[in-house]
Amino acid sequence: MTVDVQDSPTAPQARGIRQTMSDLHIWTGLLLGWFLFAMFLTGTVSYFKEELSQWMRPEIAHQAVTPEPAVVAGRIAKELDTLAAGTSQWSLRLTDDRHSVADAFWRLPAKEGARRAFKSAVFDPQTGEKVVAARETLGGEFFYRFHFQFHYMPVLWGRWLAGLAAMFMLVAIVSGVITHKKIFTDFFTFRWGKGQRSWLDAHNALSVFGLPFHLMITYTGLVTLMALYMPWGEQAGINSPALKKQLTSELSAFIQPGKPSGEKAPLASVEAMVREAESRWGAGNVARVTATNPGDAAARVAITRGEGGRVSMSPQYLLFDGVSGKLLEDRSGVGAAAETRGVMYGLHLGRFGDDTTRWLYFIVSLAGTAMVGSGLVMWTVKRRQKLPDPDRPYIGFMVVERLNIAAIAGLPLAMSGMLWANRLLPMGLDKRAEWEVHVMFIVWGVTLLHALVRPAKRAWIELFWLGAVSLALLPVGNALTTDRPLWRSLAQADWTFAAVELMFWAFAALLAYLAIRTSRHVPKGRTAPKAKRAAPSGQDGAGAKAAVKATGKAAVKASRMPPPPPSGEAGMALRSGGEGAR
Repeated sequence: MTVDVQDSPTAPQARGIRQTMSDLHIWTGLLLGWFLFAMFLTGTVSYFKEELSQWMRPEIAHQAVTPEPAVVAGRIAKELDTLAAGTSQWSLRLTDDRHSVADAFWRLPAKEGARRAFKSAVFDPQTGEKVVAARETLGGEFFYRFHFQFHYMPVLWGRWLAGLAAMFMLVAIVSGVITHKKIFTDFFTFRWGKGQRSWLDAHNALSVFGLPFHLMITYTGLVTLMALYMPWGEQAGINSPALKKQLTSELSAFIQPGKPSGEKAPLASVEAMVREAESRWGAGNVARVTATNPGDAAARVAITRGEGGRVSMSPQYLLFDGVSGKLLEDRSGVGAAAETRGVMYGLHLGRFGDDTTRWLYFIVSLAGTAMVGSGLVMWTVKRRQKLPDPDRPYIGFMVVERLNIAAIAGLPLAMSGMLWANRLLPMGLDKRAEWEVHVMFIVWGVTLLHALVRPAKRAWIELFWLGAVSLALLPVGNALTTDRPLWRSLAQADWTFAAVELMFWAFAALLAYLAIRTSRHVPKGRTAPKAKRAAPSGQDGAGAKAAVKATGKAAVKASRMPPPPPSGEAGMALRSGGEGAR
């Protein structure tokens, strides 16, 4: 008689913390990964936005030697008396090691029911006069603004979206560290040509290489806009006009114009005010001059300290009476909370350091861009191996794959399209600066269409090659459309202009390398299904012999088994947990 032994069902094994964190890491990195990639890439470029802006204004001649900032400030202030007559405020950024020219903006007289309007101009530091021939462009400032507020949407919406993406990034970083228990060991491991394993090794190496930087840049990016994301504390504590004015003075050196007296009075010597500021902070440490109600007896002038040599971005300025030139206030420090915020902001922007520090920021930020990109690609690589038919993937997989192509391979091409528009659009085109941006997004949209209609591998290769060719030809296009070819920049020691064009070639080489690597990649064969299948009739001799051998072994094994139980015992034996079932 057969004994029916019932086994208790095995309870499902609980998921560990690493498995849970792995899922969190995957989905927080994927859902807004394309926005993060765009934020990282444009933010990386922004570390050299001043140099890129100079390249995008080739009409402004190279300044081998510039006059003292105080002299420049005095000249341009006199020019603004005529150019911005009647304005309630103008603000002038002075020349320094990274700005060979000065630029200023001023308020236009307010119209009834209209929003505030501004006008800007670039000035030659040698003469103080407005540079008329300079083309209209946003320059590198566009990439800086795009990386935290995007485009074609209200500024607040863009900043909310960027903050959400940054929060997802912070969660992805922390969960990634928890998931990879050997993450620091894996940093020294890289296996070429191993498919998914190679992508994971690259992702780990890029992540660990800049892990402190990635944590810092993500967290400080959130802190800089914390009042937008979490305004309730400020709304509860700063509830009077006086407190709001004090908060503004703690966070910004941009003084607001007061009520004019109506009595005309000439502006005192701005050059003397700048020299007094330099006597306190050192030569070359004055960044900006802001005047309110110039030409009125109630005029005020603020001289703002530069960002070099100090980590904090908290405002430091001297406030002068605009008519007498008397020092009214020395704002050389802020409260502890404002100073903490200023340090966070300064660490994020990285403007406190020299060229070496800026290059370190650039390299590690570029590694962060590659980290995000490799994570997006790894999502598709891992899941492609499990597809029943890789040539016909499900819709979700196809959407992720095509967005990856347009974001990772398409964005560099689109950014180069904006630079080509800077050289090729007519100088007198209405809203020329806006059309440069439009061209970038038009090209970006075309890359998405290209990714949708072309096979995935071909789309990767073609867009990488197009990006490489576009960047490589930019110095050639510049030589044909301006009088500042690369060889002349090198001969005149115009290192800023030359370095930008050499960087175009460096990025072109990187994209060409990616195109070559992609074209040579051969996907690993899919794993055969575990279910046994009958051998096809046309199998070769070796296959037939293997099948016969397996069949013989199965027959021998079957002959050694005990005979089946009688029909009365069969039902008992086949019940759940019985010998037959086991």
